[in-house]
Amino acid sequence: MGTETAAKKPRSRAALTALHILKSSVVLLVALAAAGITCIFVPPDAEYAGYFDLRTLACLFCTLAVVAALRNIRFFVWLADWIVRRFKNVRNIVLALVFVTYFGSMIMANDMALITFLPLGYFALESCGNKKQVAFTFVMQNVAANLGGMLTPFGNPQNLYLYSFYEIPTGEFFRIMALPFAAAFVLIAGVCLFVKPEPAAANPQARTRPPLWRVLVYGALFVLSVLIVFRVFPYYWGLLAVFAALLVLDFRALLHVDYSLLLTFCAFFVFSGNMARIPAVGDFLGMLVGVEPLGVGVLSCQFISNVPTCVLLSRFTTDYKSLLMAVNIGGLGTPIASLASLITLNTFRSVQPGNTRKYIGVFSAINFSFLAVLFGVSKLAVLI
Repeated sequence: MGTETAAKKPRSRAALTALHILKSSVVLLVALAAAGITCIFVPPDAEYAGYFDLRTLACLFCTLAVVAALRNIRFFVWLADWIVRRFKNVRNIVLALVFVTYFGSMIMANDMALITFLPLGYFALESCGNKKQVAFTFVMQNVAANLGGMLTPFGNPQNLYLYSFYEIPTGEFFRIMALPFAAAFVLIAGVCLFVKPEPAAANPQARTRPPLWRVLVYGALFVLSVLIVFRVFPYYWGLLAVFAALLVLDFRALLHVDYSLLLTFCAFFVFSGNMARIPAVGDFLGMLVGVEPLGVGVLSCQFISNVPTCVLLSRFTTDYKSLLMAVNIGGLGTPIASLASLITLNTFRSVQPGNTRKYIGVFSAINFSFLAVLFGVSKLAVLI
């Protein structure tokens, strides 16, 4: 009997591990499946090589690698902790957590901002005895990550792709996203102000200050990554410089890069490239996007997520202004509308597994309300 019980436990752990991998890689698995299906209709040939946007992949790798190095020295945890410890009530703590995520996503990318700041949010609320605010705070951090990153070309992966694909002038990119970004800021601040300003004895353990020289060096590498995004340097030289520097300074950062995100992009490059070569699909999507690019983009995000939507629809429209806004605000809505939303859901389930239904209710109410308002704002921005 004991032997049978012992044999079951490893299998149970293995099953749980496999289930965790499946849940955390759902977008990648969908991307690979979609690419594989389209390969049936468009067998691999020489044109496949033209599907991949190497500049986007190189820029994304550099950004993720430098952010991983900064995370390894716990720079972002120290910075966020330094901010949170200076606030005295629950409302201010929530505002600090949400807006450090909001502005952090502008430079770290939204998924990395959430991976960094969601645990800090739970720790801060737990330490001051306000676990009841975790669901709301996580939802608002998720919204902040999706919307804060919309202002910069490197804030969201879809921005990086569209900025490179359409070769959007930097000034025009900021001008396009300025109005939705400002509206998002007002909405997020307004909703967070409804949190009661209850006193909070927040006393988180002091964090060790990261080595200053590493902060400066990694900061310089991040600036280099940004300059690659803005086409100041050829992407291949920038890629080589970042890779070589981190190989010497912190090779673990290269191991901690989110390669699944890079692979997801590659799979959707294949998917969108093949879809564009199927005449019936091309004609249908071209017609829909030609009539209402903003609405079609937002609707597509709700079912296949915003990154694959931007890669797919970019093949069928030259209206990058509408598409850019669509794939940013379209990250709101359903939990699968963005990879960031799936990250937040999985993190919440790990810290409060019994409250998932409550989280989904709060998530849906806030996300769809924000989406409705920002859709109207974006329609107005298209006309300006």
